[in-house]
Amino acid sequence: MAVNLAAYLSSFGKKILLIDLDPQANASSGLGVENRTQGIYEAMSRQIPLSSSIMPVRNNFWLIPANENLAGADIEMVDLPQREFVLAKTIDDVLAEKSGENFDYVFIDTPPSLSLLTINSLVAANQVLIPVQAEYYALEGLGQLLETIKLVKENLKPNLGVLGAVITMYDGRGRLSEEVWEELYRHFPHYIFRTIIPRSIRLAEAPSYGQTILEYAPKSKGANAYKRLAQEFLVNNKFKN
Repeated sequence: MAVNLAAYLSSFGKKILLIDLDPQANASSGLGVENRTQGIYEAMSRQIPLSSSIMPVRNNFWLIPANENLAGADIEMVDLPQREFVLAKTIDDVLAEKSGENFDYVFIDTPPSLSLLTINSLVAANQVLIPVQAEYYALEGLGQLLETIKLVKENLKPNLGVLGAVITMYDGRGRLSEEVWEELYRHFPHYIFRTIIPRSIRLAEAPSYGQTILEYAPKSKGANAYKRLAQEFLVNNKFKN
């Protein structure tokens, strides 16, 4: 979700930095980035300055990629002092360096599972945008994530906010997606974006070509949904700040 949302925001003239914090590096490969020898792992481990890992990938769109080295980061950080703040301090460094780019938004694409990397992303973030797949297992995962966010707010980052939830992979032909939507409205205490991202073959295909949905199928239902999501994001963000 982060890649396509960032792509549309950048097409609206916003300067976007996307940090790929997922060891699977889906955001990096989905943008067609093959040379990932200098990425977020190398910056967090102080092998290179963060500014050296920032690469332009599209107009108004920059990426800090992930690579396979990130897979061992959780274990390597376990014994570090203030291990939950490694990413936050790394990002603060690049802001202090004044790298030459004043980004409007910095997105952190997190691992799909809860881990020390996920905790680092929450501590480094100001707000959390939660994608929720339209299936019941995703609702169970949402409960765990909200509990983690609560613990982070109580113990590490008191001003961490929840921007809202976005329903993804929605299939309006069946009852399951509709029931998940209703259940989410009943139990999710935060803002739910009105834009729904549909289940789409074009959305599934685009990353294999190293393209965003804006490039791969700009007139598809998935592309139109992400365009609306970006517009809603900008409006909603004004209310949050």
